[in-house]
Amino acid sequence: MSHAENETASQPECWRRAAEVAVGRAAALPATGERVAVVGCGTSYYMAQAYAALREASGQGESDAYAASEFPFGRAYERVVALTRSGTTTEVLDLLSRLRGTTRTVVVTADPHTPVKDAADEMVLLDFADERSVVQTRFATTALTLFRAHLGLYTDQAVRDAETALAEPLPDGVLECTQFSFLGRGWTVGLANEAALKMKEASLSWTESYPAMEYRHGPISIATAGTATWMFGAAPEGLADQVRSTGARWVESALDPLADLVRVQRLAIARAQARGLDPDLPRHLTRSVVLDGAAGA
Repeated sequence: MSHAENETASQPECWRRAAEVAVGRAAALPATGERVAVVGCGTSYYMAQAYAALREASGQGESDAYAASEFPFGRAYERVVALTRSGTTTEVLDLLSRLRGTTRTVVVTADPHTPVKDAADEMVLLDFADERSVVQTRFATTALTLFRAHLGLYTDQAVRDAETALAEPLPDGVLECTQFSFLGRGWTVGLANEAALKMKEASLSWTESYPAMEYRHGPISIATAGTATWMFGAAPEGLADQVRSTGARWVESALDPLADLVRVQRLAIARAQARGLDPDLPRHLTRSVVLDGAAGA
């Protein structure tokens, strides 16, 4: 089995451990009422989107998400949360360096022996969710589980749903689809963005992602026989029937949306293998993006 397969399969246990870490490291994470920014790159950015939306929607404080390279330094935040699996990503280290002494920072990472350990004011370590595959699976979902638990939104049902997502067959016909549109609402928009990225990285699939209501405003024109539209969470009324009428395959699930993302991870790995690709070593990618000569690198 590939590293990606093994790491994907380990997620239920990682999520259980993340819920425990959330209790033990609660003081390091944003307090209710704080104005917070959450930053990351790639997969971590999309997990930041999901966390920020969850936090604000649950009434726990104004929360914004940014790609680390696009952080608005003119805005005031009480705390900045940075996600970086490797702890070596140039844009994240640069941002933390610029914020030192002016804004409280906390980093969530998988590797404590990297430059990020000295760059942030506090660190929450998820080393048990580190990965050997370049493609992120368990670190991303474990970090989001940490945040959900800290917000009081973690349930054992999510873990049971992840176990179901790992055990059940993939939806009929999706492995043969040629194009995928992933949709979300609220916090699951971040999951849709991550699903599209995962399919691109691992299997070089043609993917896109949108807020569900926006899908009707143009993107649905791509839907046809041989394409799939995958919804995370509850769909807007009538959208499923509208997609089916195009001949496209509609995919939705009663599983917890984060567990549904596990199904997409499995699909990405399966499509990679079917195409003779190595899901552990996606084309043109490395475990961490380190930019030579970048300011603050």
